[in-house]
Amino acid sequence: MKASRGWLLLCAVHGVASMLLWWAREPALAALTWQAESWNRQPWTLWTSAWVHASTPELITHQIGLGMLTLLAWVLRPPREATAAWLLCWPLVPLCLPLWPHIDHASGLSGVLHAGALVLAVMLLTRRIAVPKARRWGGLLLVAMLIKLALERPWLYPVVWDPGNETSVVQAAHLVGAAWGLLLGMVASVSWRWLPSARPATSGTG
Repeated sequence: MKASRGWLLLCAVHGVASMLLWWAREPALAALTWQAESWNRQPWTLWTSAWVHASTPELITHQIGLGMLTLLAWVLRPPREATAAWLLCWPLVPLCLPLWPHIDHASGLSGVLHAGALVLAVMLLTRRIAVPKARRWGGLLLVAMLIKLALERPWLYPVVWDPGNETSVVQAAHLVGAAWGLLLGMVASVSWRWLPSARPATSGTG
């Protein structure tokens, strides 16, 4: 797999957009937030809701998490297939939240960040990212994320109040993001074999 700068660009988009929207007025934020009852009439919220944050501590926490993914990408140089997988996870996270009928709205980068971490973990485990001890690092990242989900138990507590971030946390987004990251990461890790750029060049006589 060929390394790509797309992952770093996507990190920059998430970081800058989140900071810019922090200064937006409430009516604009409401129009950009995913709402269970109206998202099908406002489909752009499948993407824009990730940039809306309910509190300063939440914004800072997510920017730190985004910074960690950016640092990992700077070191690992994920291929474009990994970036494509992460990009697809982005709207799929809120798209799955209606599975929990009592979740009426959701915002923030947490689901997208969990998806990104799992995509990187799978790419390392399958050695689609060529770094020393790739499987070991991928295994550690995967185990760390699974432990985090086990402690949160989002299947039992899809929404909880987080006093540290001064807002409700939709933990179901963590679960969905991780699941999509794992699935699409696996798809991306095998799809490279069918890409023209992954095939060796051949020559012959006419």
